[in-house]
Amino acid sequence: MRSRASFMFRMPGHAVASGRAGVSHIPRQPALHGAGTGLERQAKHMQTQSMAAQLVFGIQCGCTTQAPASTGIVGSRARTGAVPAVRLARLAAVVLLGMATALPVLAADAPAQAEPLKPDLKAGAETAEDVCGACHGGDGNSLAAANPHLAGQHVEYILKQLRDFKPGEDGKPAIRNNAVMAGFAASLEPQDALNVAAYYAAQTLKPSASRDPALVEQGRSIYRGGIPGKGVPACAACHGPAGDGMPAQYPALQGQFADYTAAQLVAFRDGTRKNNQPMTDISLRMTDQEIKAVSDYIAGLRSERH
Repeated sequence: MRSRASFMFRMPGHAVASGRAGVSHIPRQPALHGAGTGLERQAKHMQTQSMAAQLVFGIQCGCTTQAPASTGIVGSRARTGAVPAVRLARLAAVVLLGMATALPVLAADAPAQAEPLKPDLKAGAETAEDVCGACHGGDGNSLAAANPHLAGQHVEYILKQLRDFKPGEDGKPAIRNNAVMAGFAASLEPQDALNVAAYYAAQTLKPSASRDPALVEQGRSIYRGGIPGKGVPACAACHGPAGDGMPAQYPALQGQFADYTAAQLVAFRDGTRKNNQPMTDISLRMTDQEIKAVSDYIAGLRSERH
C-alpha cells in the first residue's frame, strides 16, 4: 500500500509537518525596517516564493491538508479537513500568477540610482556667453575690478558660491547676499551651474598686478607670515604660497583684482558677507591699511599655472 504524506501549510517562519518525518522548520526572515524600501519588498517577495514552493511540492506528492488536531484525524481525507489536490493546484496557480505580475511592479518601484552629473564645456561656454560674460567676461577674465576674474578658479569654489547666492527653499535669505547674483544663480539648473563652473575653471587667467610698491613689503609679510600679535594667520597657510588655493576648500587668489579682494575682506569684517566664518574672524582683526596691503600683494602673485 502506497503511503501518503500529509502537509500542514503555514506562512514561512512557522513549523511545517511533513508526513512521518516529524516537524521541520523554515528559518524566519530577519526583520527589516523602513516600510516601502526595496529590501522589505524583496523579503516579502521571498516569502511569497517560499509559500508557492510549498504548495507546488505538496501537489507533486499527492498531499492533502492536515485536519485540525481537535478532530482527531491526522493524514486522512476527513471531510472537515481534506482539500483536493486540484484545489491546491488552482491556489498555487493564483499565487504564481500574482508573483509574475508583481515582479515588474517591484522592479519599477525600486529607487533608481541617479548618475553623477558630468560637465559639458561646450554648453558651459554658451552659458558663460549668455548669462555670465557681461560681468565676468566670456573667458572668465573680467574687465571691471568690481567683478572677480573666474578664469582658472576651482570648480568646487564656483559651485559653492552659486549655491550660497540662492535664497533658501524655506524662504530663508541667501547665505551670500547679492541681489544681482541671486537672480543669475537662481536661473541656473544644477547641470548648467556645473557646466559653466567647469568651463571657467578650464580657462587661462589674465592676471592683474600690484599697483602700490609702498605696500608690497607689508602685504608680503601678512600673506606669508600673518600678523602674529593680532592672531591673524598667514594667508599662504590656506591659499598656498603662490595663491593657488585648494580645490573644494580654498579659492585661488593669485592675480585677482586688488579692489575686489579688499572689498570681500571688508564685507567679511562688516558682516555683509557671511558665508565663511574663519574669514570673518580673521578680517575682524585687520585694519583697512592691512587689508589694502595684502590685497595689493595678492594681485601680483603668480603661479606655474598662469
